[in-house]
Amino acid sequence: MFKVDIIYALEEQAGRQFAERLWGKRPTYAVVIGNTETAKIPGVSAAGAVPEITDFTPAADVELLFYGRCKCIDGVPVTPTGVPTPGIITMSALQLAPVPQYAINGGVRVRPHAPFFDVEGTPGEDIRTGRALKDPRRVYENSVILGRELAKNNSYLVIGESIAGGTTTALATLLAMGYDGEGKVSSSMIDNPHSVKTEIALEGVSNSPFSQEEMRTDPMKALQAVGDPMMPAAAGVVAGAAETIPVLMAGGTQMAAVMAIVKGMSPGSLSNVALGTTKWIVQDRSSDIRGIVEQIGKMPILAADLDFSASVHDGLSIYEKGLVKEGVGAGGISVSTFLQTQGRIGAQEMLGAVELNYVRLMAIMRK
Repeated sequence: MFKVDIIYALEEQAGRQFAERLWGKRPTYAVVIGNTETAKIPGVSAAGAVPEITDFTPAADVELLFYGRCKCIDGVPVTPTGVPTPGIITMSALQLAPVPQYAINGGVRVRPHAPFFDVEGTPGEDIRTGRALKDPRRVYENSVILGRELAKNNSYLVIGESIAGGTTTALATLLAMGYDGEGKVSSSMIDNPHSVKTEIALEGVSNSPFSQEEMRTDPMKALQAVGDPMMPAAAGVVAGAAETIPVLMAGGTQMAAVMAIVKGMSPGSLSNVALGTTKWIVQDRSSDIRGIVEQIGKMPILAADLDFSASVHDGLSIYEKGLVKEGVGAGGISVSTFLQTQGRIGAQEMLGAVELNYVRLMAIMRK
């Protein structure tokens, strides 16, 4: 293999072997979307200028990937400080190395103006109630079937997510399943609000109708209590697809929580799975993705070594200071783009494409 801009952040040998299996191959990309009322708790998410707009963020991300612009909102999803969605990275990667792409509705309040698979999920409630999801088991089972279908005639699958507030629900789900996640999940903000997330997560776990033992032994009960609608959908697709093809789980600590769910439901599938994320996640001092994944098993982490420090645009260079970091499968689809093109596209080409899209999208926002 030629040199590629990938950091092998955990289980390096297994990560390199996984990358070799994907070398030069064309994947299929799927993004799972959902909404949780948890995102509207003050201080939880930076996925919208105001908490209420987080309902629109996943739909807008999907539209951005399909059309190069958003339809359900004016402009693009931005943080309160005006930094655009990491979907701009995903979109740029898909433009540089086009692959089949699909959206999966895990449970949203605002549906995208774009085609999507529906796995019969519903939006998530505030996890502090201990009753977050209605029927995650049905969603999971439907998604396993979808994963098996997506695996047919595809060399491998890259699966990402878009759900505001997802690191808080990830923490709660990890705690409910008996994992040590406290202080380990990431944040789209520079100052990671660990104390806020932990307080919310523990309140949800304590209000669960299930015992700790029930949630440890049955991930679906943990999700029913404190999960979000992206999780059972993503876990099911991963479990179903990984029966026959490699799956690159594209995301940060949210996807690590999904990996823990897959382990609890279909542990054999994990032999065909790796986590793909960004440099900003694996180098983040305010979270610990390695510490989460190591509890799950000897799973490789591959990180796209993206570098926006040379960008003349403040909305992009600020990524290097720890804002946003990951989302919409940005890291995993970048990794697969580097591998698919056998290193011909790397971090420098990605920055160039992202900057072009940034200028175009900011011009749309100013109209």
